[in-house]
Amino acid sequence: MSQTVLQARDLTRHYEVSQGFLKPKAMVKALNGVSFELKSGKTLAVVGESGCGKSTLARQLTLIEAPTAGSLVLDGVDIARASKAELKAMRSKVQMVFQNPYASLNPRQKIGDQLGEPLLINTKLSASEREVKVRAMMKRVGLRPEHYYRYPHMFSGGQRQRIAIARAMMLQPQIVVADEPTSALDVSIQAQVLNLFMDLQEEFNTAYVFISHNLAVVEHVADDVMVMYLGRAVEVGSKEAIYSQPLHPYTKALLSATPSVREEDRRAKIKITGELPSPLNPPTGCAFHKRCPFATERCSQEVPQLRELAGHQVACHHAESINA
Repeated sequence: MSQTVLQARDLTRHYEVSQGFLKPKAMVKALNGVSFELKSGKTLAVVGESGCGKSTLARQLTLIEAPTAGSLVLDGVDIARASKAELKAMRSKVQMVFQNPYASLNPRQKIGDQLGEPLLINTKLSASEREVKVRAMMKRVGLRPEHYYRYPHMFSGGQRQRIAIARAMMLQPQIVVADEPTSALDVSIQAQVLNLFMDLQEEFNTAYVFISHNLAVVEHVADDVMVMYLGRAVEVGSKEAIYSQPLHPYTKALLSATPSVREEDRRAKIKITGELPSPLNPPTGCAFHKRCPFATERCSQEVPQLRELAGHQVACHHAESINA
């Protein structure tokens, strides 16, 4: 049975940025009050346009940055209030697979050494014991024994991402954050990498946070989906609920733009006008109201909060009338 391994409540991350000489600093609200739960053996997909806060969320979850406000509870410990010793102990429980397999590996270090490094830092295993574990994980992700002594430039993009996944799984973490892990790969290789993710999740009962802008990929791997827009979650629910009955106009537009081979899965195109607003100067009220065809005066003044509707959560003042 799945248990909750991570709980975020009103997670917030703001950055001070310079606007130029003699000008006051501005505040970018990259993450602005996001809440969710992550369960073992399940995948939460986080989707949205570039600039919506997906990668900022990844940096919070992997303990690279501390949140400005809110709580992030892992194994009963709130990350925002954890000591250095507690943070060090927890870092092995959360690992990351980056978007670019070319940039995420050290070009001057052999693959066997790179895969063994997490064990060297976090365990007391001998060199021979580490090698046994590394070779076993290499086999698990589809790499051959002779790859142990090779350098990253000797591999294809798909093989490098397999190496990155193997490195993330070496410590058998509770959580893996995957930030656009297939977007730099050929389409023919994407399905293989996604299937590898799913096989490893089934074997190790790992929880995934899968960050993507590709809703076709998300449909293949997700259990739950969180749709983000300008630092906030606008819709959260099970994959089935989100894909069969999207409630927020932004979710509807994203899904309508997703290509499908099967005619019965194609949706009427919903065109969003305008650009994503600047996080330096977000609109008042609902951040989406300037691009939303259903917006009213209330939308420009009042920020909608996530609320239960039709079995999942949506942040839209007019969700009932839109979906009537």
